[in-house]
Amino acid sequence: MTAVELRERIAAVAGTGVRELRRAGSQHGWQHIRVTLADGRKAFAKVSSADTGPALEAEARGLRWLADAVSVPVPAVLGQDSHVLVLSWIPPGSADPGAAAMFGRELARLHAAGAVGYGAPWPGFIASLPLNNAPWPASRGWAEWYAERRIVPYLRRAADVGTLGRDDVRLVEMVTRRISALAGPAEPPSRIHGDCWSGNVMWSQGRGWLIDPAAHGGHRETDLAMLALFGAPHLDHIIRAYTETAPLADGWRARVPLHQLHPLLVHVCLFGAGYRDSALAAARAALAA
Repeated sequence: MTAVELRERIAAVAGTGVRELRRAGSQHGWQHIRVTLADGRKAFAKVSSADTGPALEAEARGLRWLADAVSVPVPAVLGQDSHVLVLSWIPPGSADPGAAAMFGRELARLHAAGAVGYGAPWPGFIASLPLNNAPWPASRGWAEWYAERRIVPYLRRAADVGTLGRDDVRLVEMVTRRISALAGPAEPPSRIHGDCWSGNVMWSQGRGWLIDPAAHGGHRETDLAMLALFGAPHLDHIIRAYTETAPLADGWRARVPLHQLHPLLVHVCLFGAGYRDSALAAARAALAA
């Protein structure tokens, strides 16, 4: 869309005039725009030339759902349509041990807010890929849900395009067959971010803010495993504060690879064979645990 069309669309979504637009990068096919609104407020816009309405709606609904827990701060949703999502601007900052500890405590309280079941009341997305959030009652348990809704779809997708071979598929299928034994003690559904790698935690004003969620009812160990996957800053302070607030079940560290298997398969689907070895290593570690 032209610059004029972009300005008009953002203004319509935000419900106010736009003074200035500045490009701030891109990711997964979306442009990132820093917006100055007519009243001087700063905002952030995620823009796509294609119709990405379901993905943007999922992000908007996920942010509002996380905000309902009144725990970890998230940007406010100012408006959304099929091409644009406009959020309040979060000024960038840096992590320190105190902010990391506060984030750990707030994340524990977010998880404790819970969910009715596994999944969410809206079609999900993780990055640009669909995420099956169809209702799954808590009584049916997390383990089979995780295998059926989070591992198998991305395993099939990677196999269909030839990124994973037959032996690779058999290895991951062994995890799904043993999932009940590998999953650890049963827990009620937690309210989780769902894509909680370090890049989706913004450090600002002495706190960790959650952005770009794939929010749903899931297992709280998933968010913690995601923080470890690509190295969140001061992770030891996050974990210590989290466990002081809400102790984790015995053996949770050994289950980290199981919870990392889904995001690594997503990376295989998005970025190709460069993540194959990491995904297979996670599967082997999950089985070894």
